[in-house]
Amino acid sequence: METSEIRRRFLQYFEDRGHTVVPSAPLPSPDPNLLFNVAGMAQFVPYFVGQQTPPYPRATSVQKCVRTLDIDEVGKTTRHGTFFQMNGNFSFGDYFKEKAIEYAWELVTKPQNEGGYGFDESVLYASVYYEDDEAIDLWKRVAGLPDDRIVRLGMKDNFWSMGIPGPCGPCSEILIDRGPEFGADRDWEAGDRYLEFWNLVFMQNIRGEGGGKEGYPILGELPKKNIDTGLGLERVAYLLQGVDNMYEIDEIYPVIEKASELTGRKYGSEHDDDVRFRVVADHVRSALMLIGDGVTPGNEQGGYVLRRLLRRAIRSMRLLGYEDPSLVELLPVSLEQMKKSYPELVTDFGRISQVAYAEEEAFRRTLTAGTTIFDVAVRDTKASGAHQLEGAKAFQLHDTYGFPIDLTVEMAAEQGLNVDTEGFKSLMKEQRERAKADARAKKAGHADTSGYRELREKGVTEFTGYQELATDSQVRGLLRDGAVAPFAEQGETVEVVLEKTPFYAESGGQIADEGLIVGDGLKLNVLDVQRPVKGLIVHRVEILEGVLRPGTDVHAEVDHDWRISACQAHSGTHVVHAALRQVLGPNALQSGSYNKPGYLRLDFAWSSALDPATRSEIEEVANLAVRKDLPVSAQYMTLPEARDWGALALFGETYDEQVRVVEIGGPWSRELCGGTHVKHSSQVGALTVTGESSVGAGVRRIEAFVGMEALHYLGKERALVRLLSENLKTRPEELPAKVADLAERLRAAEKELERVRAAQVLQAAAELANSPKDVFGVQYVGHRAPDGVNGGDLRKLALDVRGRMGNDKPVVVAMLSVNDGKPGVVVALNDTAREWRLKAGDLVRIAAEKLGGRGGGKDDVAQGGGTDPAGADDALSAVEHAIGHQVTG
Repeated sequence: METSEIRRRFLQYFEDRGHTVVPSAPLPSPDPNLLFNVAGMAQFVPYFVGQQTPPYPRATSVQKCVRTLDIDEVGKTTRHGTFFQMNGNFSFGDYFKEKAIEYAWELVTKPQNEGGYGFDESVLYASVYYEDDEAIDLWKRVAGLPDDRIVRLGMKDNFWSMGIPGPCGPCSEILIDRGPEFGADRDWEAGDRYLEFWNLVFMQNIRGEGGGKEGYPILGELPKKNIDTGLGLERVAYLLQGVDNMYEIDEIYPVIEKASELTGRKYGSEHDDDVRFRVVADHVRSALMLIGDGVTPGNEQGGYVLRRLLRRAIRSMRLLGYEDPSLVELLPVSLEQMKKSYPELVTDFGRISQVAYAEEEAFRRTLTAGTTIFDVAVRDTKASGAHQLEGAKAFQLHDTYGFPIDLTVEMAAEQGLNVDTEGFKSLMKEQRERAKADARAKKAGHADTSGYRELREKGVTEFTGYQELATDSQVRGLLRDGAVAPFAEQGETVEVVLEKTPFYAESGGQIADEGLIVGDGLKLNVLDVQRPVKGLIVHRVEILEGVLRPGTDVHAEVDHDWRISACQAHSGTHVVHAALRQVLGPNALQSGSYNKPGYLRLDFAWSSALDPATRSEIEEVANLAVRKDLPVSAQYMTLPEARDWGALALFGETYDEQVRVVEIGGPWSRELCGGTHVKHSSQVGALTVTGESSVGAGVRRIEAFVGMEALHYLGKERALVRLLSENLKTRPEELPAKVADLAERLRAAEKELERVRAAQVLQAAAELANSPKDVFGVQYVGHRAPDGVNGGDLRKLALDVRGRMGNDKPVVVAMLSVNDGKPGVVVALNDTAREWRLKAGDLVRIAAEKLGGRGGGKDDVAQGGGTDPAGADDALSAVEHAIGHQVTG
């Protein structure tokens, strides 16, 4: 039975039994503690914990999931995978244990020709929480299982919770006995013979504080008991398809077959190759699904995971002997299998493939440059007798060549080396501390949402900002540090919830409104507006006057100029997006945006930089749309209706069943959007594109100003052109040629200066070679060159002096200069000095330590540097002392 058919039967079975079929939530998780959804119940958590009222009493879904903790284990075992699908049926206070067991047993054992999975009842077992006698009785009565096929397990194995105080309950699993070839009889721990493939969670209790999977107190029962089940789709697939593991099911194995065809290696013949084949198949499928949900390769969070998956797949193909680009061969194979369950992948494959292929191209360049550096580092490490690659070298590979630390560790292990990961982490920490703090850190909010939930229980905040900028309202409540407070006074900054508000809460790329909330003796400056809990709008305010209390009547008013400019920017974003698609084609889809009054930026799928002519064309198309005074309208409809209508959705966003579609000029621009907009496109005003750049493989960013900000920007450019024209005494239209001529003349002058300076430095070589210092028989030249001599010229000088001194006696030449405030040092030895067992690399490291840095190189010539110019004289003296110590020692 194909995986897509297993999926279809599951959803059909539960839909026929009154369950609402809910589409999978996107892979990126809205939970700040998670990168991706890892369980089928993820999107239903607000219903289980009481944050929201479920819109249906029972539901079913097939949730896309990505597990990131086991990436290193993928391929090494046959049980670890990255992307997987979790079939689930859920009840929110409707049915409970008996129905859950009845549904599961019927679907699992029902003959295939009657719509079930047709498992042989004689090899099925049930595990239960050891104290759950009710579940045991139900398995006997509903499924007819005898005592010897019901297994009692402890809290660690068969009791579920979210790991924090809240809902919890006993579990019951359906297991299948795969036979003695997979393990010993009644061995429940191994997990290979008695394979669990469906877990039924009976959410009936409330737990208290405590860590781990057991040992926390059970405080009582939930007022409404819920059902949360999860059937592993891939596990059922390999059980029904008669293969041994998930890598050999129909959705994954064709990629292995294609990889085998490309590499000429046979799957199943050699363990290391099999691991690589499985890595390729799993990671290609995972990348397909992640990019499909809007994730793009990057150096942070989910983007880093995707980049790592793609690079592991690419490198595994190279280790299998395939040097050409591989994703262009493999990704379409994965698409062919996954489109049966996810047809949207077909329509979006242009964008998906563009992102993936661009990342492979970038990584191939990285491999070429970085592998050379890595090989040198491995050779030097082994030559020194060490067994650990320096953390600094791993950091260089990461920071300069884009090598993920995981790849460096992996490659080092293949060479029999460890990596100083602690040293690497320390350098990464230093880099992060130097980097600019995340501008959005203030949006992180409070981990504890109980205060918000308490206010949300009093009702939904009505948003009036689409129709008006000022609203009479009442304070529903206020929070201080995330906790509900009875009052707040002048000078405090707190959070306020109103009955209704015209203030737009930050979302969809649009920042929050600014303005004032006033009342009798009360004045609040609105600093920020967020939606920490669905249905609740929270204002962060500074109390300028008075005392704030719940129940106070207030007048809330958005800053008029702020909102007008914000509307111009948001509508301008839609206009630029439509212009991009008109000029570049339908694959130039938005993958993220940000807009504030007068400014917008839009990230879109595209693999190459836009030339000036293309940028100008996009700007012209956008401004023509503005000039046409196109009508801007918004209407509500169901999500399927919006998709049928051609409305574009932002990748990775989760939408309600009812969505708002904003239309500009009819079908020219239709997007799902909750933001505020102008009434006609002409109100966007002037629109000028100010920049276009890369923000990751296959993703570009375009920036623009609109309205008065655009006019101000153009005014500044006009003033700059006028100033340059006056200074260069030329007409504006002749400026490009004039500046190009000046730049060329400047380059020629710099080259001549470089030549003269190098000649002056090298002129000193003869004098230095004729006046060495004798250090216990070694002819030593230690010289501080004039400041400003670069490393290349310093090296030339050292080699020239060494060459003039011949090989009759041992010669050590140490040259040092300070360039741009940073000291550099070069040490060169002749053959005779090396016969005396002197090494340039050892000597340069001694010098570099005095300079507050490090160095290294070969035995005959080595180079280093530091950050402390004050140590220059000490560095040359240290080399001299080291020579004497080594010669006399």
